[in-house]
Amino acid sequence: MDMAMMYGQLGISEKVLNYAKEVEESLKERFAEIDATAEYNQIKVIKAMQDARVSDVHFAATTGYGYNDLGRDTLEEVYAKAFHGEDALVRPQLISGTHALTVAMSGNLRPGDEILSPVGKPYDTLEEVIGIRDSIGSLKEYGISYRQVDLLPDGSFDYENIKKAINEKTKLIEIQRSKGYDTRPTLSVSKIGELISFIKEIKPDVICMVDNCYGEFVETIEPTDVGADMIVGSLIKNPGGGLAPIGGYIVGRKDCIERAAYRLTAPGLGKEVGATLGVSQSLYQGLFLSPTVVAGAVKGAIFAANVYEKLGFAVVPNSTESRHDIIQAITFGTAEGVIKFCEGIQAAAPVDSYVVPEPWAMPGYDSDVIMAAGAFVQGSSIELSADAPIKPPYAVYFQGGLTWYHAKLGILMSLQKLLDAGLITL
Repeated sequence: MDMAMMYGQLGISEKVLNYAKEVEESLKERFAEIDATAEYNQIKVIKAMQDARVSDVHFAATTGYGYNDLGRDTLEEVYAKAFHGEDALVRPQLISGTHALTVAMSGNLRPGDEILSPVGKPYDTLEEVIGIRDSIGSLKEYGISYRQVDLLPDGSFDYENIKKAINEKTKLIEIQRSKGYDTRPTLSVSKIGELISFIKEIKPDVICMVDNCYGEFVETIEPTDVGADMIVGSLIKNPGGGLAPIGGYIVGRKDCIERAAYRLTAPGLGKEVGATLGVSQSLYQGLFLSPTVVAGAVKGAIFAANVYEKLGFAVVPNSTESRHDIIQAITFGTAEGVIKFCEGIQAAAPVDSYVVPEPWAMPGYDSDVIMAAGAFVQGSSIELSADAPIKPPYAVYFQGGLTWYHAKLGILMSLQKLLDAGLITL
């Protein structure tokens, strides 16, 4: 078996292969730990499916209003059990993570309420939802205010100022687990738990919502295990396992889910309507595969960190830190470095590998953004992908890979592109 020849057919030089092989050899022990987490989470998902008595009858499609959709209702029971919540809203009508977060917030906030982010600025696409950047239909237009407390320089919570920021109007705490387009640390579930406990001591009735995107199944526990009232995410990220063609989820307290459902559909309708249109099997099977798919993505992220840190680039998390999401930030310091990296990820794709990604003015962002993703599902960032705003510090955000081997190929291809452009030496 000539592996060098196989990689050579895709344009990977022996110099790149030899450099990467040394890095990979050093990660065997960490990869075994990731596999152990995946095994734990795989059993957790199977147990949830068995307890909900999943059958092939639950894969049947519904149309129109979707009344009495047994598959939809049972899938929501599975999510509630797997994530240890009282109830869940899992729908193809939730078109993205941003939409799911919007529904969760809109359903549980009223005019005069205030949102507090104790972890700094939220992900870019939420800025217009909240009204940090003015936009039609923002929560700000409905009389809902917002304030934030930035993290301390070392990435820890500013407890003193969080306490000062909580007031009689504070209704919902928005905690973003992953880093977004930032180079701050991703929050571990235990750290999120500490923050929630602190906040609940000050105001017990406040709703703590965690944006769980990119974090599902990276650890053996989720934010709902440590006091979160709602966790929210996208099905074309971790929990969809690469098979979900669309969708989002909200899991948590029953009353919070009920209010979100009334916002998604209409007052008086709630969870009773919403056809599944034949996607149910993909949503079930994607969740089933998710723990092992996520494990492959985490391996790819750790591999990328070690590969690029060794070359002198700043990486977050660094090569040895514990992992709490699937995202790897790499700071190149130049637009050219970011672009070449993304070209490499695109060239490794099974779909649209011949396309050259270019920065563009993507809706919801305040700068040009470059995105590399040759995905089976458009925008599916559990699949091998990378994206970056073209602005200082010129950091790229790499994630995904439905298999470890594909994630590895993407990093090899990115190295090759940077090497060929004279931006690195091996």
